[in-house]
Amino acid sequence: MRAGPDIARVAALLGDPARANMLTALLDGGTLTAGELARQAGVTAQTASSHLARLQDGGLVASRRQGRHHYFSLSDHDVGAILESLMGLADRIGHQRARPGPKDPALRQARVCYDHLAGTMAVAMLDSMLAQRLVHSPGDDLVLTDQGSAFIGRLGIDLPFLARSRRPLCRTCLDWSVRRPHLAGGLGAALLTRFSELGWASRQAGSRVVTFTPLGQEAFARLFPPAA
Repeated sequence: MRAGPDIARVAALLGDPARANMLTALLDGGTLTAGELARQAGVTAQTASSHLARLQDGGLVASRRQGRHHYFSLSDHDVGAILESLMGLADRIGHQRARPGPKDPALRQARVCYDHLAGTMAVAMLDSMLAQRLVHSPGDDLVLTDQGSAFIGRLGIDLPFLARSRRPLCRTCLDWSVRRPHLAGGLGAALLTRFSELGWASRQAGSRVVTFTPLGQEAFARLFPPAA
């Protein structure tokens, strides 16, 4: 056996349709019970428990007990990023599980990707931040500039607090619907949280869709004008 990370094991965990449905149901960063995930996957409770045990043993999901229930979530943001990238690959090469539904355009416009904004608006936001030199990209990295730090501070985001986290401040995540990067990392999560706190955007119940109010759309356009 060749040395190095065992991608075959991870691929095997992701390759089962029921497990894939469970993981994508958790892609909004929330938690669900085994029963709720069983319904998402279309399997029995016993089968769901078996799948969840394998996913937890493989490090893709985490669980916590509260009362009589175990609640499951993705183990971390890296799992979410991998799922988003795989969805982009599947979309690009034509592997669709179903015909687009009424929510599909809204998902492509703005949605939650684990804990940060994804979709057309998110890609446009990163393009604008690069054009405004709020961030720059030396090689494959993404770095917040001094100008960007001042910008984030004016938005009311506690940048020193984010900087103390072990999580990367800025990173890119390949957007499955646009097939270009959007902003992830601690800053990406903080921006989505701030949009919600300001009343500009909210998540639709039971969906990954993020809906911006008319006021939120205007404010977003002022902050992140289209890149030239």
